[in-house]
Amino acid sequence: MSTLLLRLAAPLQAWGINSKFDIRKTEREPSKSGVVGLLAAALGRRRDESLDDLAALKFGIRSDKEGELLKDFHMVLKDKKTSYVTTRYYLADAIFLVGLESQDENFLKMLDEALQAPVFPLFLGRRSCPPTLPLSLGIRQTDLLTALQEEPWQVSKWEQERIKRKQDSYTMRIVTDALKQEAYPVYQKDLPESFNPMFRKYGYRMVKEHKPFHITFQNAEERFHTEHDPMKELR
Repeated sequence: MSTLLLRLAAPLQAWGINSKFDIRKTEREPSKSGVVGLLAAALGRRRDESLDDLAALKFGIRSDKEGELLKDFHMVLKDKKTSYVTTRYYLADAIFLVGLESQDENFLKMLDEALQAPVFPLFLGRRSCPPTLPLSLGIRQTDLLTALQEEPWQVSKWEQERIKRKQDSYTMRIVTDALKQEAYPVYQKDLPESFNPMFRKYGYRMVKEHKPFHITFQNAEERFHTEHDPMKELR
């Protein structure tokens, strides 16, 4: 069993699964349909080509930094006398670790290579949201859940230090595809069946939220101290 890991980070991301008409929402983590679309673009697949092999990959997410929900609007000019406002939501400064598990390691290697030299431009949910590098973190020789639990925290060093100064620990959500026999799965409609513009189709998949992943910081009692003490000479 092998798992391909991706680092999805950008100033803005948008992962809508139920957006309609003038309101474009986003989920709080990447959708499977959005990540499958990213892989399909890297491979150079057309919208009317099959997605079966990509949709069959076991999918999981670790929220390394959930980011902030951002609301924006667009003015659309329908004709010379008519205009209307569309509302769009984004995730700002979010970082996610995404895992794709398969028994076919050669297929994962092909995806890894495609992400490093994509045929079509890549984006995180919307075309206005290009990813930052690195995108692919390579293949791990383990199952999906273990890979998500063992991979180092993807937040930058300076951001880690900022968080450490404010709190003793940090919690990350882990969500993966669920099996039918697992207890209390949640159904989510983001399993892509077709990206054909004339007939887009999405099915339901079962997802499971696992026990949160905790990081406990060392020397937390020192987080409020700094090297510079301007009042030292007055004591």
